[in-house]
Amino acid sequence: MTEQKRHRILMVSDFFYPNFGGVENHIYYLSQCLLKLGHKVIVMTHAYGNRSGVRYMTGGLKVYYIPWKPFLMQNTLPTFFGTLPILRTILIRENISLVHGHQAFSTLCHEALMHARTMGYKVVFTDHSLYGFADVGSIHMNKVLQFTLADVSQAICVSHTSKENTVLRSGLAPEKVFVIPNAVDTAMFKPASERLSRNEIVIVVISRLVYRKGADLLVEVIPEVCCLYPNVRFIIGGDGPKRVRLEEMREKHNIQDRVDMLGAVPHAQVRSVLISGHIFLNSSLTEAFCIAILEAASCGLLTVSTRVGGVPEVLPDDMIMLAEPMPSDMINAVGKAIRMLPMIDPQVMHLRMKSLYSWYDVAKRTELVYDHALRCTDENLLQRLPRYLSCGAWAGKLFCLIMIINFLLWHLLNLLKPLEGIEEVPDFVYPHHQHEEPPFDLNQR
Repeated sequence: MTEQKRHRILMVSDFFYPNFGGVENHIYYLSQCLLKLGHKVIVMTHAYGNRSGVRYMTGGLKVYYIPWKPFLMQNTLPTFFGTLPILRTILIRENISLVHGHQAFSTLCHEALMHARTMGYKVVFTDHSLYGFADVGSIHMNKVLQFTLADVSQAICVSHTSKENTVLRSGLAPEKVFVIPNAVDTAMFKPASERLSRNEIVIVVISRLVYRKGADLLVEVIPEVCCLYPNVRFIIGGDGPKRVRLEEMREKHNIQDRVDMLGAVPHAQVRSVLISGHIFLNSSLTEAFCIAILEAASCGLLTVSTRVGGVPEVLPDDMIMLAEPMPSDMINAVGKAIRMLPMIDPQVMHLRMKSLYSWYDVAKRTELVYDHALRCTDENLLQRLPRYLSCGAWAGKLFCLIMIINFLLWHLLNLLKPLEGIEEVPDFVYPHHQHEEPPFDLNQR
């Protein structure tokens, strides 16, 4: 890949390994594929326990665990200007050309995008979640998102539903928002070598046991399904505050022998849990794009899910049974799925998932977004301030003040620590970077 086409990307989010989740997986797999396409990728996140400083991961992926501790739900404490010095140093040392922030709930992401725009860098934002408009938390989050996206170069959403939600919440122009779905590592999530007997139907649930993931819905659905179908057994993986309700439900209906509670399941063991079942049950009340459904389908499980958010966009109709988030509709959908099981071939389903979803395809499409972002015109502070001013009568003035202070602090840093005093890091070119196109399928590792 020529130097002109090579991007130098800084991925920023509070959510990254060793923490596990959809955002963490997305950043990791996308970064690996971009590295294989010949781009330079650096990840910046906060410290996890004693994991601080610079670490290297598979494929030469460099990760900066900056010395900020999580404050709430793996998020760092908002400082507005506290991360400017360290971010500036990383951008200069690594000779970054573009900053890519992930997740609207990430404090580090918002601050990094703000600082990057102040320093004249092009920025891209990926939204992984859906948020409401009525509750206090969502109102404040939407105003923060409006501030961040007022000056973003391009944005990415993981589903069309997520795009509509982001555009409405932030006021961002729809033509600036691209839809690029998540993918699944089909090399990791394979069906069992032998087909399971259908004498006993096993329904698998792997989810955080919280309200948003529909744990209360499971409490209503599981006893009814066990009553209607004597040969059905449930395996529930995951932990959270709603686990107590599920434990009480088992005892109340005396179905301890038919509902196994595994607790938190490490990501490396998710496949072994999935291949022990026939049906995957997702009861989420809101979901931008459910990677767990992709992992289950890749393992050959038929999916039953609530019809919420971007879930209807994830799988073809013959691979998923959709239901309204109501107990009666969910129970009917489970019954339809049980009757449909004889027509399901896990190996065929796996091959279809392999053709439908590829992290390499996600990386190629993200590459095009980067190209669009870098073609955006450069603007000075005075040209950018009107966009912040349009964010609200009082909020707009506050946002302008924050950006002016940030601009002055940046120039102060340039005086105190000039660019000449920051040494650039030499680039390491790995063998698989020397091809214009990677000569392999990333799903066949």
